[in-house]
Amino acid sequence: MLRLAPVFLGRLARPRAWAPVLRRGGTASGEEELFVFPEYEQEPDEAAAAAATAAATAAAATAATTAAAAAAAALLPRREREPGRERRKRGSVVAEAGRPDPSVPLSGVSCSGCGAELHCRDSAAPGFMPAEKFRSLSEGPDGAAGLRGAVCQRCWMLAHYGRALRLELPAEQHRLVVSAALRRPPRHGRGPLLLYLLDVLELPDPVLSQLPALLDPDAPVAGLLVVGNKVDLLPADSPGHLGRLRNRVAEACAQAGLRGAPLVDIRLVSAKTGFGMEGLVSRLQRSWKCTGDVYLLGATNSGKSTLFNTLLRSDYCKSRAPDIIDRATVSSWPGTTLNLLKFPIINPTCDRIFRRQERLKEEAGKTEDQLSNEEKKLLNSLKKQGYLVGRVGRTFERQKSSTVIDFDPDALSYSIDEDPKPASKKREQREDFTYNEVKDARWCYDTPGIVKENCVLNLLTDKEVKLVLPTTAIVPRTFILKPGMVLFLAALGRVDYLEGEKSVWFSVVASNLLPVHVTSLSNADAVYKKHAGYELLKVPMGGEERMKDFPPLVPQDITLKGISTTEAVADIKLSSAGWVAVTAPPEEKLLLRAYTPQGTTLVVREPPLLPHISTVRGSRIPGTAAYRTKKPPSLVENLKTAGRG
Repeated sequence: MLRLAPVFLGRLARPRAWAPVLRRGGTASGEEELFVFPEYEQEPDEAAAAAATAAATAAAATAATTAAAAAAAALLPRREREPGRERRKRGSVVAEAGRPDPSVPLSGVSCSGCGAELHCRDSAAPGFMPAEKFRSLSEGPDGAAGLRGAVCQRCWMLAHYGRALRLELPAEQHRLVVSAALRRPPRHGRGPLLLYLLDVLELPDPVLSQLPALLDPDAPVAGLLVVGNKVDLLPADSPGHLGRLRNRVAEACAQAGLRGAPLVDIRLVSAKTGFGMEGLVSRLQRSWKCTGDVYLLGATNSGKSTLFNTLLRSDYCKSRAPDIIDRATVSSWPGTTLNLLKFPIINPTCDRIFRRQERLKEEAGKTEDQLSNEEKKLLNSLKKQGYLVGRVGRTFERQKSSTVIDFDPDALSYSIDEDPKPASKKREQREDFTYNEVKDARWCYDTPGIVKENCVLNLLTDKEVKLVLPTTAIVPRTFILKPGMVLFLAALGRVDYLEGEKSVWFSVVASNLLPVHVTSLSNADAVYKKHAGYELLKVPMGGEERMKDFPPLVPQDITLKGISTTEAVADIKLSSAGWVAVTAPPEEKLLLRAYTPQGTTLVVREPPLLPHISTVRGSRIPGTAAYRTKKPPSLVENLKTAGRG
């Protein structure tokens, strides 16, 4: 007689934790901590057996006590065994996340997250995967093809744990990969289109002027389209602010020597919230069509991988591509992408363009109330993240077949005389393109970001980078200072108001997580010495030990003349930590002294990026130099306002 096995079903239903866990083991040199991936974690039965084997040489009483403790710990919920806060604290200092095996050859298969070749030979090299996982995927019936779709240890840690593993990869290596890709012989008789992505917060872009040196003069590109990204993070300081931002990008291109015929267009987008993305796709399909390959270029942290992923789920790629090609790994850590990633571009025939335009017209006529619950939820989430939001849809999405559940009752039951047998796992077959789909395909490539020199991010840890780089809408913070006052932006920048006759407004545009501290000039040095590395200034973090390795702040004197009480005269850009917009009365002469860490770049940006940013504020807080903050509302692109005809 057959019956269902509750124990076996319980094992099948047991949830597996996605957070990495720590294992401790005593060594001759002391206590060792190893990072263990959840998919490599032993089952409770296996762990108990391993513990019993290790304790076999000890006294019987000790072995019994150890086995009982191990069994009890295995049965306890994870939170009771190891509190989450303590796990995170200990996990942050772990250096490794798997063991290498130098004897195993390279796979020839790229990581689907960063593009590096997968291997298990050296944990400090790009593309490393722990040997246990590497063998389990590559030694199956498919051989090395079993690694398709897998990600390296670094991408896994970034995606699931937010940790960046340090790699022994010179900054010049990113540049060499990009240069080699751009110097390939032209395919289909025409050079590629370069889609250069720049972060509007970083203007003037530090890498744009280096672009001509990466190209082969004997194989010129067919065109250059410059895309200003992350416009969703900046508040509208006055009507027409997007037009002014576009002009600033155009000025940066002119200063870098990029003008005339090669410069196809300049677009402003948010790859994260989707603002401007439908317009970018239409521009690419209308002008470039499908006549050649496209390369996404730009500095680190400009958002290339986010743009790649957004285009992958848009009308710009072949309809089956999102089901076949994995999304690129996205993180705030500079240089996440290490090699080329790509997807095939769809051919924008007249019929496809017509169907796409019909979809866009239909969606533009909808109000927010007419959206589905899922669309409303996504829209509300994006509104919290940025000031400018757009919806990216797909016209040519392939209809997915209904899922068929293969139910085998014999695998879930057994007789009273039999032990339950685990069900054999059927390996999921990955889809692939047919030969006809890709034989003449044009491809969109995501390239490694070019590392910015003299950038403060190069001095920071992964935790500090997360605090410095803004990921949500920036709320400007305005202060009114008299001569003899000082403004600190964390411990990464400082602006002294040395000489002037009247009070001046200083508006900070930086990550909302970075603290701003105002003090007097006489106390400024003491404040920095006492609080740098601690909670008041927050970044860097780690106390005196951290500040011993952090370069000192170096000064630069700045003279400005005021324009208006509502219009800033200049931005003082403190490397990549943010900037301070200075607004002063007309003809007011100012002497300022700005500080950034030694080896980083300080830029005085004239004219300022957001000239009227000081007006985006609330009332002044009594007894302080600060104004209450004010966050403008979000704007949704291509969505009809309710009540409007």
